[in-house]
Amino acid sequence: MESPSQSSEPSRAEVDALEGAVVLEFGTSWCQHCQAAQPLVSAARAGFPGVRLIRVEDGKGKLLGRSFRVKLWPTLIFLKDGQEAERLVRPENAGLIKDALRKIA
Repeated sequence: MESPSQSSEPSRAEVDALEGAVVLEFGTSWCQHCQAAQPLVSAARAGFPGVRLIRVEDGKGKLLGRSFRVKLWPTLIFLKDGQEAERLVRPENAGLIKDALRKIA
């Protein structure tokens, strides 16, 4: 279900064509906010095995993050059949993530 950070990010067209429930997690491996959010994301996802997580290494010159107007990390974008249903920036508790997952599951 979980993909490691993508070394070559998917294109926006590929993301828009995704079917089902998907969470895009934009961030970096060295970001302290991203590291702090990992236990929250894992805890929230435990009840949603059918939701796919795609971690996207973001940064300067990364087109996918720019196309979603990502400004801060981590940014979680919840997609249902390629359409954004919810967005969380620097989530501080698993409950917020679970609420967003319910909208797409």
